[in-house]
Amino acid sequence: MGESTAATATADLDLKLEKHRVELTGYCYRMLGSSFEAEDAVQDTMVRAWRSYDKFEGRSSLRSWLYRIATNVCLDMLTAGNKRARPMDLSESTPLAQAALSPRPDHTWLEPMPDARVLPTTDDPAEAAVAKESVRLAFMAALQQLPAKQRAVLILREVLAWRASEVAELLDTSVASVNSALQRARATLAEREQADKAAGAAVSNPLDEEQRKLLDRYVAAFEGYDMTALTALLHEDAVMTMPPFDLWLTGHDDITGFMTTLGSACEGSRLIPVQVNGLPGFAQYKPDPETGGYAPWAVQVLEISDGRLTGFHFFLDTKRWFPLFGVPLHLEAEADQVEQGA
Repeated sequence: MGESTAATATADLDLKLEKHRVELTGYCYRMLGSSFEAEDAVQDTMVRAWRSYDKFEGRSSLRSWLYRIATNVCLDMLTAGNKRARPMDLSESTPLAQAALSPRPDHTWLEPMPDARVLPTTDDPAEAAVAKESVRLAFMAALQQLPAKQRAVLILREVLAWRASEVAELLDTSVASVNSALQRARATLAEREQADKAAGAAVSNPLDEEQRKLLDRYVAAFEGYDMTALTALLHEDAVMTMPPFDLWLTGHDDITGFMTTLGSACEGSRLIPVQVNGLPGFAQYKPDPETGGYAPWAVQVLEISDGRLTGFHFFLDTKRWFPLFGVPLHLEAEADQVEQGA
């Protein structure tokens, strides 16, 4: 094979592999619960596929072969048994009077992920809805409760709509074993869903015009730090979390009480919309007295149900999250922006 032919073959293989990156990242993210571990797992998958491509004999599709490699990579990464979680999966809610900010290590937490990195473009609205639903924080947290192989079976069968025979082949097991694992996984998720409903948790519905208006009102209330307006938008059992801190608050009185006491430095913040975990979200910047502009503070993820905000999640590790979401690490003050635009 000449140099130019080899180079063309290499470029062709790169293109073939890259076509699957987004869906593989979504799969690994659902398996691992971590944005960065998912991207590492996909990169490892691509390297393994590249190195062993000459052994790929086409007995399955390239896509199936990549999923087999990715599954093995994720199962290897999950052998440590770590289950990523939300604060409310680990402890009871804290009354405002006892609120204290105690951090836990990064590997404790379920991590946010930009939609564009895990949701492939599709013209099928039903397929798009399933994909979005399956990366929402509540569903991701439920997945983390499943043993690793049950997790893989549930994602492949329920989210990606693989046939039982295809999953059995991928996992080197029987169809009966796949069906049994799926049944157990469904039962665990059903129990979890009942517990979440009992606790007042709700899954967000797709954004309609009313919800977009709700988000506009939320931005106005938050940027104006108007607690009366914010209270009107919050469900009475709304939950607020702030990883890496294990504190979580429930109810609008404790949430707005926190925001005007321990969280008062957020007054005067600015919000930039982001698409995160199939949900509406914002990059939040708070005033930076040293520069006169705005410093990054959190990626906010909002859960909405029945016209109210039910979940209000702040991911605070901005040095990791803001580059991932492609938003700047500093905003100029409005006066500076006007001068620069003049």
